[in-house]
Amino acid sequence: MRTSKTIVKPIINFIFLTFLLVSCTEKIEKMNKVNEYPDIYPDYIGVTIPVGIAPLNFNPAQKSIDKIDVIVKGAKGGDLHTQGKWADFDIDEWHELVNQNKGGKLLFTVCLKKDGGWTQFKDFEITVSNYDLDAWGITYRLISPGYEVGGDIGIYQRDLSNFDEFPILTEKNVPGRCMNCHTPNQTDPKQFTAQIRGENGGTLIQKNGHAEWINTKTDLTKAAGSYASWHPEGRYVAYAANSVHQSFFTGRQSNLEVFHKFSDIILLDTDTKQLILHPNLRTDEALEIFPAFSADGKTLYYSTSNACDVPAEYLKVKCSLVSIPFDVTTGTFGEKVDTLLNGPADDRSYIIARPSYDGKWLMYCVASRSNFPIAQKDADLWLMNLETKETRPLTEVNSDQSDSYHNWSSDSHWFVFSSKREDGSFTKLYLAQVDENGKVSKPFLLPQKNPKEFYHNLFDAYNVPNFTKTKVEFDAHKAYQDVFYGERIQVTIK
Repeated sequence: MRTSKTIVKPIINFIFLTFLLVSCTEKIEKMNKVNEYPDIYPDYIGVTIPVGIAPLNFNPAQKSIDKIDVIVKGAKGGDLHTQGKWADFDIDEWHELVNQNKGGKLLFTVCLKKDGGWTQFKDFEITVSNYDLDAWGITYRLISPGYEVGGDIGIYQRDLSNFDEFPILTEKNVPGRCMNCHTPNQTDPKQFTAQIRGENGGTLIQKNGHAEWINTKTDLTKAAGSYASWHPEGRYVAYAANSVHQSFFTGRQSNLEVFHKFSDIILLDTDTKQLILHPNLRTDEALEIFPAFSADGKTLYYSTSNACDVPAEYLKVKCSLVSIPFDVTTGTFGEKVDTLLNGPADDRSYIIARPSYDGKWLMYCVASRSNFPIAQKDADLWLMNLETKETRPLTEVNSDQSDSYHNWSSDSHWFVFSSKREDGSFTKLYLAQVDENGKVSKPFLLPQKNPKEFYHNLFDAYNVPNFTKTKVEFDAHKAYQDVFYGERIQVTIK
């Protein structure tokens, strides 16, 4: 009887690989113990994570470290060990351990080898949440943080269970075109919209795999739509019709100011391709911006600011947070605009309202000025209880740099936001948990295979993240023909 070479070879390779891994793992016999936490990047000490999240790999923050050794033990059982240049956990073993310890703790023991000697640090814990994350991944735009030179702008999606990233639509697909962000209906990728700016521009509406390119600019509207929000029933989309401008400072700590010369809110009926215009949403004396439908679709939240002579009067831009009723059966807005937070009276700016999908919370940005918080160093996230109208700053997640552009998971127990906390220039994505009482956990940086190498070599900023229940299906090759040669459906005014 002959033994098949096709069977023997994989067995030999497996034995060799196992031997190689074992031989490369150094046994630690003597070490110096210190009563302090290890300095690691990213700082995952004390964070709360959902089941199914990619391994929280981390690097020694110190330079010239020879090796790192990490042992992870689950309070409900199981353990994990890795040793090398960084903590690089096996994906399958990580998921097995995290699943086993749902609702419990993971204990991390970290040892670092430097100059031939080992040091063991104080153990730290990570909590595995009882709240599942009902999301396949997240979507986001990657863009140069300077904005003045363009670059390879692209909309991407990332599988949260591993480190795989996939392009949805990039400048390579539509050369020379700037694209606004992918906006799904809540977290449902079957319905989404995006905007191509400038020449050959248009608004993309995709429902159940069918894509249409629409011209939302009319003689009665000042610009095409951007900054979108879907009505939860999926027929209507609210947009801000505006113009975005930048001014650049020299010799200042802040080098960029972003402003809008005008902004109105328009509503698109995706069935009839008609725009619904309301006088309270397109006034001459104010700018209406960043629409967001409530979870039940009965309210539209947005920000409004007095029209200023920008950029000269950029310091005077103070946004209030307001709401207006909406009746989906008739497709009409109410007449009364309610002010939830008065920006000029509080000498603040309230921007980017994002109501949770369970109807409990309203998360928004607070800055000293502006209707573009990502460019404001003092922009922080706040939370409003929609039942009591009580508000508070999210001190658990805010930093001394811009924290903004947040979005909720479908069950409203997780949110993702962008932050410049590392260097003041590049926005990165962080995730955090919200419990039933509105208590928020310490945020954690979006995991990467080798975090330090990945983030320190990334020269793009993450922009407008959103959760997605499943992978977004979009024909980027067909988009080239649609953008450059396809017709636009012209909207009419209802």
